[in-house]
Amino acid sequence: MPTPVISVENLSKRYRIGHRDGRTMDERFPNFRDMLERYMRNGVRKARDVLRGQQVIQGDAIEEFWALKDVSFEVHEGEVLGIIGHNGAGKSTLLKILSRITEPTSGRVTLRGRVASLLEIGTGFHPELTGRENIYLNGAILGMSRGEVRNKFDEIVAFGEIERFIDTPVKRYSSGMYVRLAFAVAAHLEPEILIVDEVLAVGDIEFQRKCLGKMNDVSRREGRTVLFVSHNMSAVSQLTERAVLLSHGSVVCSGECQSVLRFYMGESRGHGIVEFDVRNQTRRYNGSGDAQIISLRFNHSSPHFEFNEPLSYCIVIRAERRIARIRANMTIFTTEGRPVGCAMGPEIAGLMAGEERKMRITLPPCRLSPGSYYCGVSIGTGDLFTGLKEFDIITETLFFDVLQEINRFGALATWHPNWGSINFGQLSAEWQQPILVSLDTDNT
Repeated sequence: MPTPVISVENLSKRYRIGHRDGRTMDERFPNFRDMLERYMRNGVRKARDVLRGQQVIQGDAIEEFWALKDVSFEVHEGEVLGIIGHNGAGKSTLLKILSRITEPTSGRVTLRGRVASLLEIGTGFHPELTGRENIYLNGAILGMSRGEVRNKFDEIVAFGEIERFIDTPVKRYSSGMYVRLAFAVAAHLEPEILIVDEVLAVGDIEFQRKCLGKMNDVSRREGRTVLFVSHNMSAVSQLTERAVLLSHGSVVCSGECQSVLRFYMGESRGHGIVEFDVRNQTRRYNGSGDAQIISLRFNHSSPHFEFNEPLSYCIVIRAERRIARIRANMTIFTTEGRPVGCAMGPEIAGLMAGEERKMRITLPPCRLSPGSYYCGVSIGTGDLFTGLKEFDIITETLFFDVLQEINRFGALATWHPNWGSINFGQLSAEWQQPILVSLDTDNT
């Protein structure tokens, strides 16, 4: 059996977190003696940490947090491994250890080859140097000679599409320009191992497509190894053949990509759930904040809909300030993250500041093929002519299934898994009875 390019054995990473006493000053320090004891106790603990060579943590209480716990896997030459999981699962910590940015607490990592990492915007770049100088700097860090970098220089600049700004200090680059140059450098300077985090999401759609194509070439044509972390399940499905699912710092599932994605989406959706509380939703993008989605609920006894049945649900919305008009949008995705179609509702009467109401949304029959789906839901105002303004955006919610179609002969109809509508009708929207009204007369 060939020797793996990346070997991770029982890898663990522990952090020490400080917590401050949340009580009031009077409760925390009833007298001078208690205050003196607290400062002496913290001083002794910090001195002990210094003598042991540990990080000095601020706080009244110290908690141990395991970002990774006994993670093990192998990656072979030419393989593209997808690493997925919810926010806080340990993905970025794992990549920082593999990139030699962070030391593990225990376990072992073996890397056979040069590693190029694209973890955060600007990683490995000096802000005062120009794009040209940073290309040569990154090449030197990877162990390449000046001549080798010079041979690749024109390809890097052309791929990054930053010819006009190549001699501009990178501190003046936009986040998109940063990512363009960083990925171009990482992909073209011929590392044996390429590590790419979610940072590609900063780029536009065309550049993301270009990056996915380059990573595909790097792995399949050039035989190099790629570790790819993303919340875009469609990109993971397209690029990788094997995936690892992390949850709370541990590997909960690994193997063939499609089976891991199905397990992940099934774990996310919760079987039989019709109501989704999204107040602490991590997979959301904050809009203007004029209003916020509190929860969503199917107007259905279960998240299973008959073929060609209208999709109806309610959104509970709270307005932070007065809104004259409001609309709701939705996009439906397959469980692999491929968008199927989107629909926009009409603008209806808005809300007063502090008002909380329920909006009923209905998607008319659209012949979605049988299968499993989830929705991205947003609220906002405006239209395609006047300009769109989003108040709040929830990216993964309202998981549901479309049941198999029964044809006119009473038998199950056969559908290709990629069939479905990409031209939804307009949503209908109407307010239900008010839930809670709290008017803010000072806010106009």
